[in-house]
Amino acid sequence: MVRFVAVRLLRAFLTIALVVTFAFIVLRLSGDPALAIMGNEAPPEALAAFRREWGLDDPLWLQYLTYFRAIFRGEFGISMRGGGPSFDLVMSRIPATLALTLPALVLKLSIGIPAGIYAALHRNTRIDRAVMVAAVTGYTVPSFVLGLLLVQWFSIWLGWLPTGGGGGWQHLLLPVLTLGIGGGAVLARFVRSAMLEVLGQPYIRTASAKGIPWAAVVRGHALPNAAIPTVTIIGFLVGNLIAGAVVVESVFSWPGIGNLLVVSVTARDLSVVQCILLFVTVTMVFSNLTVDFLYGVLDPRLRNTGQSGGH
Repeated sequence: MVRFVAVRLLRAFLTIALVVTFAFIVLRLSGDPALAIMGNEAPPEALAAFRREWGLDDPLWLQYLTYFRAIFRGEFGISMRGGGPSFDLVMSRIPATLALTLPALVLKLSIGIPAGIYAALHRNTRIDRAVMVAAVTGYTVPSFVLGLLLVQWFSIWLGWLPTGGGGGWQHLLLPVLTLGIGGGAVLARFVRSAMLEVLGQPYIRTASAKGIPWAAVVRGHALPNAAIPTVTIIGFLVGNLIAGAVVVESVFSWPGIGNLLVVSVTARDLSVVQCILLFVTVTMVFSNLTVDFLYGVLDPRLRNTGQSGGH
């Protein structure tokens, strides 16, 4: 078990390091922050002074080492655009992002799990086909297209909800629906497949042949076993929430870290972009680690395998 945990922690660390390294290189090759922040009409002397102040005239390898040393000291840089600590700026936007992503996660689970189970238990019926058509539609429509459609229907045509911005619960409904519908569609398809695979197993037929009521078979045998692969997709959806919020927050001008990321990329505010990408990466990696550990809880065979592998 110790080896199981150590391997996954090492893999998580390498994933974070690779993502941070890739983002660091791409950001510095994609444009000059001095020109983006000061403008093309700034005097050459001012541009040179800006690059010198922020270490942008140092060799790339030296900038990289300086950045990694700062991260290990818990320092995430200063915003070139605002002048304040990047970490504080990002943390100030997290409550707004959580106010969007947590209800969206609840909506995904509330849509996907019951719909997938119901469709599997009524396989090849009209209900099953209707659920799958809705799931495929919700999955294939990009989030920004879905968001614009919801704005068109509920804001422009009906006039019920605001088109965007931060504020009360009215501003939150459309972004939550946009995030929740797509994830709920993915989950419904996966839960249906997991349930159908379990329902086709011999032990399900054996339990039914013994005269156990079908509802008890589903509750006692099908649902627990279908939950094991379902944990994977739920973990993916949780980790993907922050990444998905980038597009949705931009569409609805919601004041979270996704909106901040778009603004900071446009302004080439390097330390803020790097801080946000690090936060998103850590969130997704942590979600995957949680899924790995939940496997051991839900499936004793995997737990025993992990223990034997550690001895």
